[in-house]
Amino acid sequence: MPTIVAIAPVVPQITDHEIEHIVEAAVAHGARGGFYLPVRLPHEVAPLFRAWLDEHYPDRAAKVMATIRSIRGGRDNDPDFYSRMRGSGPWADLMRTRFEMATKRYGLPRARFSLRTDLFEPPSSDQLRLL
Repeated sequence: MPTIVAIAPVVPQITDHEIEHIVEAAVAHGARGGFYLPVRLPHEVAPLFRAWLDEHYPDRAAKVMATIRSIRGGRDNDPDFYSRMRGSGPWADLMRTRFEMATKRYGLPRARFSLRTDLFEPPSSDQLRLL
């Protein structure tokens, strides 16, 4: 049976209130692990996200973007390898705490992924023959 992993996408001020419900539903549907991901807005995505916010949540758009920037060190996106998946600051800490409490309450362990080196196939061309 394949491993089912619950992913809780978190958009501050829009979906953060659903963290506990997502974890509960994931466990009810057989998830064996889970993680959360605060919204990331890399280069081309940020203007699209802002346009979506303006259309669907005009009353909250400024608050949502301010919260995202507080999670991302004052920017729309944090390119740093470690912190980009977690965020930093009080809002990120709050989301992390809520997710951890929900996983404990519903018995969902953190998702762990092992590196699958058996899927690697070396190139068949002479492209790397100089190495």
